[in-house]
Amino acid sequence: MITREEALELLMKYNKDPFHIQHALTVEAVMEWYSRELGYGDEAGYWGMVGLLHDIDFELYPDEHCLRAPELLRAGGVEEDMIHAVCSHGYGIAVGNGVTIDVEPVREMEKVLFAADELTGLIWAAALMRPSKSTKDMELKSLKKKYKSKGFAAGCSREVIERGAEQLGWELDRLLTMTLQAMAENEDRIQAEIEGLSESK
Repeated sequence: MITREEALELLMKYNKDPFHIQHALTVEAVMEWYSRELGYGDEAGYWGMVGLLHDIDFELYPDEHCLRAPELLRAGGVEEDMIHAVCSHGYGIAVGNGVTIDVEPVREMEKVLFAADELTGLIWAAALMRPSKSTKDMELKSLKKKYKSKGFAAGCSREVIERGAEQLGWELDRLLTMTLQAMAENEDRIQAEIEGLSESK
């Protein structure tokens, strides 16, 4: 398996936008948190790396998202099972060229990625509306209010989030609660890494 350092390097080779880097680091941290919470703690690094690399092709090839990922990942020495996991988060979604992604999330890790990916974007958008600009003081009822507002973070598909919860066999509230907790607990770590990356440029 490639190292975390190599995975970060690979991500940054194809992604320069600070928003995309932050999203990748957020999903990485959330995936690691879920691995420990769901009893896969010994696989935390693997879960995290899948989260880190899940949008590797999105910045350069938004209309071919999840279609270009395999070649970029293979070129970086990423194994096939991780490539499957990365591509499975687009399952059932039609990309810009009219192709529907048919890589199905099978493992629990893949289902968590599918469910949590969109949701992290919505939670972060909700956090930025708060005086604190933070997830750490956000309550579930506040998140649910934003979630139910169709005009809020309209780019974050509620249908995908709900399909993700369904694939896991979870109530939506459980997914919202756990993902919010994962983000709140890791916010400082993510912020510190973003600052470190900015300084090292």
